[in-house]
Amino acid sequence: MGAGHEHGHSHGPPPGETVTAGYRSRLRVALAITLAVTAVEIAGGVLSGSLALIADAGHMATDALGLGMGLLAIHFAARPADASRTYGYARAEILAALANCLLLLGVGAFLLYEAVDRFLAPPDTRGGLTIVFALIGLVANAVSLSLLMRGQRESLNVRGAYLEVLADTLGSFTVLVSAGVILATGWQLADPVASLVIGLLIVPRAVKLLRETLEVLLEAAPKGVDMAEVRAHMLAMPGVVDVHDLHAWTITSGMPVLSAHVVVDQDALDAVGHEKILHELQGCLGHHFDVEHCTFQLEPGGHAEHEARVCH
Repeated sequence: MGAGHEHGHSHGPPPGETVTAGYRSRLRVALAITLAVTAVEIAGGVLSGSLALIADAGHMATDALGLGMGLLAIHFAARPADASRTYGYARAEILAALANCLLLLGVGAFLLYEAVDRFLAPPDTRGGLTIVFALIGLVANAVSLSLLMRGQRESLNVRGAYLEVLADTLGSFTVLVSAGVILATGWQLADPVASLVIGLLIVPRAVKLLRETLEVLLEAAPKGVDMAEVRAHMLAMPGVVDVHDLHAWTITSGMPVLSAHVVVDQDALDAVGHEKILHELQGCLGHHFDVEHCTFQLEPGGHAEHEARVCH
């Protein structure tokens, strides 16, 4: 006496698209800005002798790679599901976020290493020239940051790009400060100090994003969904006797899913029918927990003992 049901509402992303796809054009603009500023800062770093400026340019180059991967992931995620990939390629966005994490960690480690090396042999940095190029980077990064501000709250893929651009923005500001110190005091160690600060800004944000990405890949419960509370809501519904095999996970950002076996009182089932109970369960979870993609199996009492020998 099993019954499966899946139901959705119209206020999610368009069919065949993920939440991240809505920010495709913004990611493209951010990528173009990042590539342009990378070229400008590399030239500025070479001309001024500033490691901090070159470090920031190197980080922006990896950001461009990350943005490109994010856009490529959106392209793959939009491909339809088929018989062998029943959820399509939506997870490509999470894999892109994971790649961004690894890039951020690699760049952060490299900058820390180079900063320490510069402490041992401080270079001669031209502060005035560094300020000019750092200002260009700061303005451009601020524009990209504003483009990605909203999307980073909804998508891990966009959040990876946002955190990279945020680190770039802070990095450009740090370069400005160090160049100002060199110009005012002649203290050349300000440049490697700035590089060290940029590296320290990158690593903790990358670790946080990595943790959130791994939660999705390990199919942990969606963020903000308390499974004990979900179970309690379901058990409080008329006719529901027990809930088991309750699972919730995230396919990609904005796409949480849930499945459960629901033991229903036979009298209640005969009185209201499968459809009413299924709609009430769906409405409860969609309204209280924002989990709309649900699959329920309705069972009579005692059916779980049979499943234990087969499925558990």
